Amino acid sequence: MKYGIVLTYGDAREAADLAGEAERAGWDGFFVWEPIWGIDAWVALTAAAMRTATIRLGTMLSPLPILKPWKLAGEAATLDRLSGGRVILSVGLGAAADTGFASFGEPVDRKTRAELLDEGLDVLTGLWQGQPFHYHGRHYHIEPTEFYPPPPPVQQPRVPIWVVGAWPREKSLNRALKYDGILPVAMGAGHEILPLTPEHVRELAAYAAAHREQSGHFDIVVEGKTPGADPAAAADQVLPWADAGATWWIEADWDIPRNPLADPVIEKLRQRIRQGPPAE
Repeated sequence: MKYGIVLTYGDAREAADLAGEAERAGWDGFFVWEPIWGIDAWVALTAAAMRTATIRLGTMLSPLPILKPWKLAGEAATLDRLSGGRVILSVGLGAAADTGFASFGEPVDRKTRAELLDEGLDVLTGLWQGQPFHYHGRHYHIEPTEFYPPPPPVQQPRVPIWVVGAWPREKSLNRALKYDGILPVAMGAGHEILPLTPEHVRELAAYAAAHREQSGHFDIVVEGKTPGADPAAAADQVLPWADAGATWWIEADWDIPRNPLADPVIEKLRQRIRQGPPAE
């Protein structure tokens, strides 16, 4: 089991400072939120890369359907080279209802966003393979370009990609299985989100072992909040997930207010980081 922590609020300077603290405290990954607008996630991660040496760096997560996949490809590859191959890219449909997609004229229809996610992943990974690259989908049409191709990512065959996957929806799961990890959500008969349990993860791990065609390591990434002031209780909370097959625990406190004038947000995050990961 590896352990990451999410910077749920903070600018690039704070990301650099807290990423360094996280590395010293023994965390394996440092992740930042990528909102529809606001503090730029990739600038923040670049600042973090300059203050760290070993910790993995990534987004949690990038809403690919509203991003230009060619721009994201360049950002991730550039940071991967700068950091010496430490980037993880997490992608999903994005929480359209909660993050203001409609306010900015972005698509909110689930089917359209799923199509954009699939095509965006095709474009992203295709560009990392080098020129010439062309693509013709429903939403993206790319002709071979003449510009000088940027250097590829350090990590090969690609920067690891974690994809949100809905259990037990086969189409969603099979999308994630094409890449390097899954951020699982449990869904009911409709589109309602259910509480994820270790048993869901156990079933998902078995499904991945039976259906994943690609070789190599595959991450199952779960997210939650542990009591950092009680290390034994924190470790006990995470243990059932590790036993079920999860490979990463992402510590994320989305309840922390994002208004720094209303609450000492950064100091709360710093305190949790210094308490260390919920390991045994």
